[in-house]
Amino acid sequence: MSVTGGLESALRAGRAEGRKLLVPYMTGGLGEWTAAVDAAVSAGGDAVEIGIPFSDPMMDGPVIQEASMRALAAGTTPEGIIAALTELEVGAPLAVMTYYNLVYRHGHRRMAASLVAAGVAGAIVPDVPLDEIGDWAAAADWAGLETVLLAAPTTPDDRLPAICARSRGFVYGVGLMGVTGERDALAASAVTMAKRLKAVTDLPVLIGVGISTPQQAVEACVEADGVVVGSALVRRMLDGAGPEGVGDLVADFRAALDRG
Repeated sequence: MSVTGGLESALRAGRAEGRKLLVPYMTGGLGEWTAAVDAAVSAGGDAVEIGIPFSDPMMDGPVIQEASMRALAAGTTPEGIIAALTELEVGAPLAVMTYYNLVYRHGHRRMAASLVAAGVAGAIVPDVPLDEIGDWAAAADWAGLETVLLAAPTTPDDRLPAICARSRGFVYGVGLMGVTGERDALAASAVTMAKRLKAVTDLPVLIGVGISTPQQAVEACVEADGVVVGSALVRRMLDGAGPEGVGDLVADFRAALDRG
């Protein structure tokens, strides 16, 4: 169980120290995933996002889809992920990413309370828009779980303040239109998205989707407070690099962000 407290407080503290924030993503149930989470934190992750595999993901690209399919084929369940998180002790806050179908099936309060009991600090449910987040967000607030909301490049400027006001932990700026995955270059929209969000909120602003290399992370952090890195790390797990390979790549991102 993670015992480091709130997601937002930890990220704010890191930002206050002048550090660019790094949140690695790992698919729950994929191989030695708990060891990979530990390795990511040891290598410099400020928090870790853990995906609960789902059979029909709307936001995930080919790499994370394959990881989810492998995890599901191995018998992974949401209950199994939560149970494993209860036993996981790392020195950084944990957030889960899942889809509303699983939240609805478990029940809002039951899901939120189960995650908090397992030591999870935050949750991302990307297929629930701001206008429909109320019931889930209220249950999360009741349980003490921080609900992270997303803003996309197509989000109108006048909607951004409301998204940021409802978001907890951090606000997740989607770097480009499309699904998750590795790209050869950072999309110009990633920097623009960070700049737009920073203009309307004091919440930590992190950019994810399409952050594939340490240099791209540095470019995004010209405006952003930090980045979420997923597909590049998950691909290492799929390729058999294991937790050590994940830790090595997180260390590369950490070093690049620290150099600036």
